[in-house]
Amino acid sequence: MFERLKGCPLFAGIEESRLESLLVCLNVVKRRYRKDEFVFLAGDKATSVGAVLSGEVRVLQEDFWGRRTILAHIEPGNLFGEAFSCAEKDALPVSVVAAAPCEILLIDYRKIVTTCSSACSFHTRLVMNMMRILAEKNILLTRKMEHLSKRTTRGKLLSFLSAQAMLAKSTTVKIPFNRQELADYLCVDRSALSREIGAMQTEGLIRYDKNRFELTACPMLREGYFSWL
Repeated sequence: MFERLKGCPLFAGIEESRLESLLVCLNVVKRRYRKDEFVFLAGDKATSVGAVLSGEVRVLQEDFWGRRTILAHIEPGNLFGEAFSCAEKDALPVSVVAAAPCEILLIDYRKIVTTCSSACSFHTRLVMNMMRILAEKNILLTRKMEHLSKRTTRGKLLSFLSAQAMLAKSTTVKIPFNRQELADYLCVDRSALSREIGAMQTEGLIRYDKNRFELTACPMLREGYFSWL
């Protein structure tokens, strides 16, 4: 577990030799979840931050009629629930579900931001790390809003794929969603999305195989959008 925590941004800058005492101080709980099992359920009180040790989870939001939107995909080494815990929400507006069998480290948010009786030196680092994580999550949500602000299904898809390509620094990317999940993430109809993907491949804009996409003749490529390649 210590090896897997090294890559977690919450523990950045903290010596490995201090991790054991840190986890004792934070009174963490490690739990395993089966695929499709809920880690957090909408309506629960927000008290814990989750750190994914293995597997992956998704943050979901459902409306009154049960229509689901994927807000975020969380992979090993990353956190979820920190914003709602920080805001001390009485009821979570979202759910978190295991997208695969996973191990989760649950941390009481108050233990992170409150100095313990021993005045551990790493608490200042933890608070700084948490502030950075919250800022980065805000940036990610802003990027998603950019995707959703596009008026067409094609515009949303191109915006999403271009962002993934920039992160990967490659015109070929593997996304963490199947077709229905991608439709849920972009807030579009699955059938409309599938038709648009097929049309874009016919037009030579992309090539795809399941969840692997290659940007081939995208307008952004012609305009030198990926000049760093």
